[in-house]
Amino acid sequence: DKIRYQSLTDKSVLDSQPEMFIHLVPDKSNNSLTIIDSGIAMTKADMVNNLGTIAQSGTKAFMEAVQAGADVSMIGQFGVGFYSAYLVADKVIVTSKNNDDEQYVWESSAGGSFTVRRDTSGEDLGRGTKIQLFLKEDQLEFL
Repeated sequence: DKIRYQSLTDKSVLDSQPEMFIHLVPDKSNNSLTIIDSGIAMTKADMVNNLGTIAQSGTKAFMEAVQAGADVSMIGQFGVGFYSAYLVADKVIVTSKNNDDEQYVWESSAGGSFTVRRDTSGEDLGRGTKIQLFLKEDQLEFL
């Protein structure tokens, strides 16, 4: 919704990827489920701050925003549910391309550490985010 909202006043934000979509791609051969969207995406700093800080409380940030008068429709914008991915996945790779930054890859195997690197070899997203969940053996039914 953020990119759609921005495009109301600046049509050029859609130039890098005019189509709006969300795709789900199951891959049984790699035991992975990939979610790809053409939304606003994340910068490298966004990835580090929002995905890379397990201890950062999305709930706390949400409650602070509500107390400050934010609209309750902001639920889901604080990364509260991101780490639930590790309930079904051993490893998560997030590739993201924001209009204001290069394309980056964030990767973690849920041990509290992660890496972020500039994506020089992957497919060019144009704009958007690709989340690859490498499913645990006991979660393959979701493919």
